[in-house]
Amino acid sequence: MAPALVESAIDPLASDVFRYDNPDSKIFPDGIKTSGQTNPTYNQLKSYSAFPKEIAASTLWKAEDYKNNPERWTHRFSEEEVKELSDTADAFMASATPLTGISKDKFPLPTMAPYLESIRKEILNGKGFILFKGFPVQLWGLHKSAVAYMGLGTYLGYFVSQNGLGHVLGHVKDVGADPTQIDKVRIYRTTARQFFHTDDCDIVGLLCVARSLEGGESDIVSTHNVWNTLQKEHPDVAETLTQPIWHFDRKGEVSTGQDPYTLQPIYYRETGGDERVYTKWDPYYIRSLKRFSDAGIIPALSEAQEKAARVLEETCQKLALHMVLEIGDIQFLTNSHVLHSRTAYKDYPPPAPRRHLMRLWLATPEDEGGWKLPFTDSRHKKRGGVQVNDTPPRAPLDAE
Repeated sequence: MAPALVESAIDPLASDVFRYDNPDSKIFPDGIKTSGQTNPTYNQLKSYSAFPKEIAASTLWKAEDYKNNPERWTHRFSEEEVKELSDTADAFMASATPLTGISKDKFPLPTMAPYLESIRKEILNGKGFILFKGFPVQLWGLHKSAVAYMGLGTYLGYFVSQNGLGHVLGHVKDVGADPTQIDKVRIYRTTARQFFHTDDCDIVGLLCVARSLEGGESDIVSTHNVWNTLQKEHPDVAETLTQPIWHFDRKGEVSTGQDPYTLQPIYYRETGGDERVYTKWDPYYIRSLKRFSDAGIIPALSEAQEKAARVLEETCQKLALHMVLEIGDIQFLTNSHVLHSRTAYKDYPPPAPRRHLMRLWLATPEDEGGWKLPFTDSRHKKRGGVQVNDTPPRAPLDAE
């Protein structure tokens, strides 16, 4: 642990040249800039002794609760809902507004809005996930599908940039990147397995545009079920995961004045209210830092950390709910209390399309119902995400 870091709060607005307040409206049309990856406010972090021994809340669920009851976590779009999405998407495209300018106000869904608000609350404060079915992606094509999908997303949160290129519409697709180069490559751009992790946002959305020949299947797990299990079976691991001793790689997506990594715990508690337990985790981002530990800049993973990473993954696998995304399915899930993973996959041979998921990263600031986080950007509308300097937001229709 780095004692000097955990004894004082670090405000990225004060300590870094990079700033996310008062952005240039010529670069950020909606006047909001993604805050990006930041260190936590260390003096707001809770020690292990302040964490519950067992969580009992609406956010806790077990795979057996849903495995044989898909009606509890799926919603098939009705003809009326598809028509409302279609008509609103057509009107938006006719307005010639760029995709990066889409917003709730510019994408009115008067009939669907009350239902989407209830879904938003369920994602944030309930089980944390939903699977929509019947989105006509093949009929609409990439452009209209992207408009309708992003328009739907505006009812759940604010778009944040997903990478150093400013993508607010991401694409999970193999682009031929080498998955062994984990210090440079984002795994979603490969066919490799993704271990259980969270994304750097409050809510992540995935729209299935094309399926793979084999694999690429999805697993999710309740973070709170994982916590309860760790407390019973491996309390030492639970304690290690609450300590701010974990360096996370920025993988070169670094703004002026920032370190190439952050330092944080895996399990947090909120800063107010219920002080619920939430998680930030991705094993690829801790294992890609060997270049710094080999140089003596940061410590290598300790034996306790290696054990914690292994046991966390094994526990997630043991408790996971399995699902398969079909073409036209949309999965939305929270990152605060749900971990997700993906199996490795193999694409169909050309000329068949490669597996393709459109991805959204959405932010839900604490003054709009989001969790209260020990980060300086907790009230920022576009908290989290990945932002490099003043890279403008972009919404490409396919992987780049």
